Amino acid sequence: MHLNPKVGADWMLPGQQKVVVTPGQNVKRYLAGALEVRRGRVQWVTAAHKRSGLFIDLLRKIARAYATARVIHVIVDNYSIHSSRQTQLALASLPRLRLHFLPPYCPELNAIERVWLDLHAEVTRNHRCATIAELMIEVHDYLRYRNRTRLRQRPQAVA
Repeated sequence: MHLNPKVGADWMLPGQQKVVVTPGQNVKRYLAGALEVRRGRVQWVTAAHKRSGLFIDLLRKIARAYATARVIHVIVDNYSIHSSRQTQLALASLPRLRLHFLPPYCPELNAIERVWLDLHAEVTRNHRCATIAELMIEVHDYLRYRNRTRLRQRPQAVA
């Protein structure tokens, strides 16, 4: 997430021009997330840096969220933090997690990428947040709302 907004297509009334404020010095925060494809629920963590620790925090959160699962399959792309030495050491303490690597250069196969596209379209494109804290509140609110609405839309079992 960038404090300087992603500039993209937007609508406005005829004869008006939308102003996109850029605060100058860019500040970034990073998200790592996992999408449970059956229910559409997203687990996510944030950090100031995109390092192995961010991914390891996500793996630990997934393990806690699915504490009763015997095995948890996690599909990842080939980003270096997914196979770093730190990650390998952490996986040794998380034996229920199994990483499955996608082929290189195939983001269209990674379902979480569609969530990030929606997040950028709904929150970060042309945003007007003055601080990174304000932007991250909007990001977290969007993801929580997304999880609530996805869980409500699940078809109910018929007895």
